[in-house]
Amino acid sequence: MNVTDRFLKYVRFDTESSTKTDVTPSTPGQFVLARELEKELREMGLEEVSLDDKCYLMATLPANTDKKIPTIGFVAHMDTSPDMTGKNVNPRIVSNYNGKDIVLNQEQNIVLSPKDFPEMTDYVGQDLIVTDGTTLLGADDKAGIAEILTAIQYLIDHPEIKHGKIRIGFTPDEEIGAGADYFDVAKFGCEWAYTMDGGPIGELEYENFNAAGVEIKIQGRSVHPGYAKDKMINALLVAHKLISLLPADERPEHTTGYEGFFHLTNVCGGVDAATVSFIIRDHDKKLYEQRKQLIQDAVAYINKLYPNSATISIKDQYFNMREKVEPVKHIVDTAFEAMVMLGITPIVKPIRGGTDGARLSFMGLPCPNIFAGGHNFHGRYEFVPVQSMEKAVQVIVKIAELVAKR
Repeated sequence: MNVTDRFLKYVRFDTESSTKTDVTPSTPGQFVLARELEKELREMGLEEVSLDDKCYLMATLPANTDKKIPTIGFVAHMDTSPDMTGKNVNPRIVSNYNGKDIVLNQEQNIVLSPKDFPEMTDYVGQDLIVTDGTTLLGADDKAGIAEILTAIQYLIDHPEIKHGKIRIGFTPDEEIGAGADYFDVAKFGCEWAYTMDGGPIGELEYENFNAAGVEIKIQGRSVHPGYAKDKMINALLVAHKLISLLPADERPEHTTGYEGFFHLTNVCGGVDAATVSFIIRDHDKKLYEQRKQLIQDAVAYINKLYPNSATISIKDQYFNMREKVEPVKHIVDTAFEAMVMLGITPIVKPIRGGTDGARLSFMGLPCPNIFAGGHNFHGRYEFVPVQSMEKAVQVIVKIAELVAKR
C-alpha cells in the first residue's frame, strides 16, 4: 500500500478528540483507528507491537545489522482537531493541479482559492488531496501516520538499506494537549525520536511555544434591569472590560515568527456569572512569564473595580523544546542532511504551536518535528500534496540510513 492509499484509508476514521470528557482517549473513535493500525503493524511483521488501555500504540522494526546503532523513533498522533468535524471525511485528489480555484463544494459555494491561500501555487503540476468542504481533512496527523508506516514497509522491502532498531509510536489526544500524558518513554526505549507532525514540505522544527491555559471566572450581581441602578454588576460586561485590558496587537491574527500572543478562546455565561478562557503563548521563557503576570495583573485590577469578582487559574501546558534539543543538536542536523540529500530545502523555523515532541523532550526523549506536508490544518480548506507525503517517506528512510552509517 502506498502512502496515498494509506492516507485516504485513515482519514475516513472519525478520530476527533474532545475537551469535554475526562477519559483517555477522549473519544472512542481513536481506539477504532488504533486497533486497525495495530492489525497492520502485526501483518507487516513488526515486533513488540503493543496497544495499551490509554490508546498508545507502539511497535518495533528490528535492526538488520549487528553494528551498534542508536535506537531512534518516529511518532505521530491519531486524533484530529475538535475545531472542525472529522466525521464522514470525503477526500478528493485534484490531479495535476493547474493553479486555479478548486471548488470543494459547489452546492455550498465553498472554494479553495490561491487568492486566499497563495501557497497553493507552489504545487502547480502536483496532486492535491482536498476536502469536500464540510469537514477537515486530517492530514494533521494522519499524513504522519501514513508516512511512517510506508517508510517502515520500504525498509522491510529493501534489506540492503542497513538500519538500527526503529520504534514507532502513535498517540491519542495530541490536539487537546494530552498526547504525551501517558506516553511511556522508558518503554519506548529510544535515544531520540522525530514527530512527523509539521506542515509544508521542508519544515524542520526544534523550537516551540511555551504554553499556558487560562480560565477566569467572574461573579456578577444579577438584579432586575428595571431596578438595577447602582446595584447590577453584569458579568459579561466585566468580562469585556477584562479582555480590553490585554494588548490588542498581541493577538494571534497580528503576530508571526517568534512573537507571542494572548488568544481569547471562549466567553460564556450571563449577567450573574461568566467564564473567560485564554491561551498564552511565547517562545521566550521570560516573556512567557511576563505574559502570565500581565493577565494576573488585569484580574487584580478588575477586583479593585469589582471586589472579589474574578478568580483566575493558569495551567502550564508545555515548554519550548529547544532547551532539551540543543544539547543533542546532531539529531536536527541529521534530519537537515537527509532533506538536503533528497533535494528538499530545509525550512528551520519555530513552531507556532506545540507537538507531542515538545513534552516528550522534557520527559527525556529529545524529539524534533519534521514536515508531514499539509496546509491549513483544522479546517475545511486543509489540503496535502501527494508529492510532499512521498518526500516525507523518503526523509524517514534517509534518516534511518544516515544514523546507521554513523
